[in-house]
Amino acid sequence: MIIPNLLLIAGTGNKSGKTTFACRVIEQFRNSGIIGIKITPHFHETTPGLNLLFSRQGYSIYEETDPESQKDTSKMLRSGASHVYFAKVADSDLTEAFTEILNNIPPHAPIVCESPALRHFVIPGLLIIMKSDNPVNNKNINQLLKLPHVMINLNDLVGMEVLPVCYNGENWSYNPITGSR
Repeated sequence: MIIPNLLLIAGTGNKSGKTTFACRVIEQFRNSGIIGIKITPHFHETTPGLNLLFSRQGYSIYEETDPESQKDTSKMLRSGASHVYFAKVADSDLTEAFTEILNNIPPHAPIVCESPALRHFVIPGLLIIMKSDNPVNNKNINQLLKLPHVMINLNDLVGMEVLPVCYNGENWSYNPITGSR
């Protein structure tokens, strides 16, 4: 499935900057009706502020309503996303769960999604892989590195007034010149 309005974010490990980058993108495109999505394979307890939208064996989909907590989805909402969705899903059900989320999103709305595993099932407009000099819990992303992507170091975000990504109303693209302003 090709989804040109999807900017997909993966990382080299925990604390690699995935949420930081997602929130910066959302802030930069907050007036465009941007949608935030966080997908996790971890079926931990649901926290307050997550309203259940859909549940089936293998996955649950929620909409974040609380912009005040320190959850990644709350940070996305606070950054200016028009809606933020959270999915707890096994990899075997990822395509079905993501399709269910897409049913709630206008066709050409810009989407920013944290989910390394989703790239094995869809082709996004842009894949960003975040890297940190001090990641926690390094992930094996060798398969992702073989696919078209842009690698951004978390430390480099500090100096970027404008992120090097563009959205033209249908497609995400990378433009290194915009990030150097």
